[in-house]
Amino acid sequence: MASATSLATREQPGAGSMTEDFAALLDATLGADTGFAGSVVTGRVVRVDDDFAVVDVGLKSEGRVPLKEFAPPGQKPEVKPGDSIELFVERYEDRDGSIVLSREKARREEAWTNLEKAFQANQRVNGVIFGRVKGGFTVDLGGAVAFLPGSQVDIRPVRDVGPLMGSPQPFQILKMDRARGNIVVSRRAVLEETRAEQRSELIQGLKEGMVLDGVVKNITDYGAFVDLGGVDGLLHVTDIAWRRINHPSEALTIGQQVKVQVIRFNPETQRISLGMKQLMSDPWDGVALKYPVNAKFSGRVTNITDYGAFVELEPGVEGLVHVSEMSWTKKNVHPGKIVATSQEVDVLILDVDEPKRRISLGLKQAQGNPWELFAEAHPPGSVVEGEIRNITEFGLFVGLGPDLDGMVHMSDLSWDEPGETAMAKYEKGQTVKAKVLDVDAEKERISLGVKQLEADPAADVLDKVRKGDIVTCVVTQVQANGIEVKVEEVLTGFIRRAELARDRGDQRPDRFAVGEKVDAKVTAVDRAARRLALTVKGKEVDEEREAMKEFGSTDSGASLGDILGAAIRRRREMAGEE
Repeated sequence: MASATSLATREQPGAGSMTEDFAALLDATLGADTGFAGSVVTGRVVRVDDDFAVVDVGLKSEGRVPLKEFAPPGQKPEVKPGDSIELFVERYEDRDGSIVLSREKARREEAWTNLEKAFQANQRVNGVIFGRVKGGFTVDLGGAVAFLPGSQVDIRPVRDVGPLMGSPQPFQILKMDRARGNIVVSRRAVLEETRAEQRSELIQGLKEGMVLDGVVKNITDYGAFVDLGGVDGLLHVTDIAWRRINHPSEALTIGQQVKVQVIRFNPETQRISLGMKQLMSDPWDGVALKYPVNAKFSGRVTNITDYGAFVELEPGVEGLVHVSEMSWTKKNVHPGKIVATSQEVDVLILDVDEPKRRISLGLKQAQGNPWELFAEAHPPGSVVEGEIRNITEFGLFVGLGPDLDGMVHMSDLSWDEPGETAMAKYEKGQTVKAKVLDVDAEKERISLGVKQLEADPAADVLDKVRKGDIVTCVVTQVQANGIEVKVEEVLTGFIRRAELARDRGDQRPDRFAVGEKVDAKVTAVDRAARRLALTVKGKEVDEEREAMKEFGSTDSGASLGDILGAAIRRRREMAGEE
C-alpha cells in the first residue's frame, strides 16, 4: 500500500493531499485507533456456537474464541452469553474481516503480570505440575508455563512424582525472563522454609518422654531416621523392638507411619534419639518366674556367633547357649555346625539374671548325658561291639555310637601277651567285641576290655596264693636287676637281685638260667596286675631259723654246717617217705 502511494505521488500532481485522504479513508474504515493489537481488552460473550464463543470487544467487528481455551483439557468449558471476559487481541482483522482473539494468551499475559509482582515481592505462587520434560517438569502457574528442575521437586529425591501431578501446590519463583518466556520455580524451597518453621516450633516444645507421630524417612544398617514434621530423629535398631532385629528393614519400611517416644534430646546439637519398644510392655518383667532354672523350654535360634547361639524363648526374650553347652561330644566345633538360624530347639534353663537381662541356656542338657544314657543301657559287664576308630600308643578307641567312643587300654587286650604285642594284632576300622568295665559320666569316659571276654587263666592261682607261701617258679627271663619267673605257667613273678640269695656273693642273676626251677617265698600279691613279688633270700632265712630251732644252736657246740646238714637230711628223708 505504501508503494501505491509513492507511485501516485510520482505520477500525479498534488500527491501529498491524496496521501492524507487515503489515510483518512483507512481511519474511517478500520477505526481511528489501531493500537488494540497485542493488548488485553474486556469483552462480552454474545453467543456460543459449537466450537467458538462470539465476543464483542467494543470494536466494529466481533471476535471468535475457541471454546477449548476456556477450560483445561478434558473439562467442559463454563462460558455463556452475557459473560464478561478478558481477551488478548492477536490481530485486529483476519482475512474474514473478524478480530482474532485469544483467551489463553490473555490469561498468560495476566499471569505474567501477577507473577512478576510475586517475584519482586519474593512471594509464593500456586501452580500445578502437569507434564514431564528433560531434566524436570512443567508447571502451570495460572496460564504461564514454568520449568521445575528435578532437583527442586522435594527436599530428598522422589522416586514417584505421580502423586504430585495435577495437585495445586505452592512454588517459589527462582528466575523469570518475560522476553524469553522463561520461568524457573522450586517446590523444594517452599518445603525447606515450611520445614524450618515447623522444626523451630517442634524443637522449642520437645521434651524427653514425649510420644510423637512420625514417618520413616530413611533406613540404614544401624537404625532408621524418622521425620517428626520438620525435624528428624534417629530410631536405633536396638530400640525398634524388644526382640532381636538384625536389620531395621525387618520391621520398618520407608514411608511407614510410626509412633515413637523421645528417649534423649540434646538442645545444643539438636540430636533426637527415638524409641518404639519403650511404648510396649517389657517382656523381661518377671522373666525369672516364667523361666525357672532346670526347666525345659522350646525356642528358635535367632543368631549364631563364634561363642554360641542365641535362642528366642518368646518375642523380646532371648537366652545364650554357650558353645560349651551345645554338645556333649562335639568339642571345639563352631556353633553353626551344630544348629542353624531359625531352627527350633529344646533348651534347659541354666541361669537367669533378670537385672542384667541375661539367660544362660543349655542345649546338651535338654538332650540328656550320653554317658549316663549309655551306662543305663550298658551297665558294667555288658558286651558291646564297635569299630576301631583310632589306635594310640596306650590303647584302642572303639566307636559305640555316632558320637560316643570307648577305650580299651593296652593292658586289657590279652591275659598273657604284653600290651604292645597284643595291640599289633589290631588295625583301624576293624570290628571288635569288648566288655564294659566302667562308665564315668562325670569324666566322660567308658572303659572297655577285650581280655575280660574270657576267664582269667590265673584266677585260680591268685585265689590260692597267699603272702608267705613257698612256690616253685620257672625262670622265664634273666635281667640285670633280677629274674622274671612263672608260677604254675600262668602267673608272673619277679625276684629282685637282692632277694636272689642270703649271701651277697650269691646274689647274681647270671647264676640262673631260663627254664630252671627255683623255690621262692611270696612277699606280695598284686591281683590287679596279676604279679607276685618273690624272694629266695627270705625263704633261706626262714629255713635257717627253723633249723636252728629244731637242731640246736651254735652255742651248744654244733656248727652251722652240722645244723643245716641235719635239716637237709631230715627233709630228704621226709621227701623219700612221701
